[in-house]
Amino acid sequence: MFEPSPNLANRYKIDRIFEIAALVSTILGLVVLAVLLIDVFLDGLPRLSLHFLTSYPSRKPEQAGILSPLVGTIWLLGTTAAIAFPVGVGAGIFLEEFAADTLAAKIIEINIANLAGVPSIIYGLLGLEVFVRLMEPITKGRSILAGALTLALLILPIIIVSTREALRAIPNSLRMAGYALGATRWQVISEHILPLALPGILTGTILALSRAIGETAPLIAIGALTFIAYLPSLSLEGFQTPFTALPIQVYNWVSRPQTEFHTNAAAGIIVLMVVLLLMNATAIILRNKFQKAR
Repeated sequence: MFEPSPNLANRYKIDRIFEIAALVSTILGLVVLAVLLIDVFLDGLPRLSLHFLTSYPSRKPEQAGILSPLVGTIWLLGTTAAIAFPVGVGAGIFLEEFAADTLAAKIIEINIANLAGVPSIIYGLLGLEVFVRLMEPITKGRSILAGALTLALLILPIIIVSTREALRAIPNSLRMAGYALGATRWQVISEHILPLALPGILTGTILALSRAIGETAPLIAIGALTFIAYLPSLSLEGFQTPFTALPIQVYNWVSRPQTEFHTNAAAGIIVLMVVLLLMNATAIILRNKFQKAR
């Protein structure tokens, strides 16, 4: 009968210890997450109602609602996605498919990777100086457009990196086959490479927008309001109006001493998670649709 050597047996033991440690870490993370979710749902579910969803914030906790922060979050995310997605995908395509392997391209690549780890408050300070002050004639200061541009900067590195990785996963033989048939580089990319890489690109976009929806620090830095009793108009002027968002409203309620406001904050967290799940579900449906089309 074969008996493993002592070195091999020790390696098996180390592998087993690592497997158990990884399993324990996963279980602990899930338990902490479950406890937090249960606590939030127990506090917030009784407060959820149609009145809560259709009322404006108020100084009286029993009358406070979440209409303007909810609409502001939807406006903010939609505008952020409209700005960041085409710019990020275009930059990823250029860097991966068109840019030459030069020192400048390597420096840009390193900087993009580093920007993905920059604290969000830095983007908020940058947005305050550039989009709120320097571009004030266009953004009208502390507006939805300024907030969306700031969040777009925040998630652009993630979209660019995920786009490059999705393009890199496509076999190079497919490109060579297109060139052999006389197609131009853009025809090969737009008609063959990009449709195959689109599910991976959408996955990166989902993760990027999921980060953006919960950001509070950059919105506070650019001056998002904590109390708004009106909705932005459905026109171009709506992008230039002051705004608030669900993370800002939740932060404001949590900072107040009254227990009723903490209950409102728990209900706001639930609404924020529902918006996040709906957004992710929509993106996942689109991703699966493109995967089936392949």
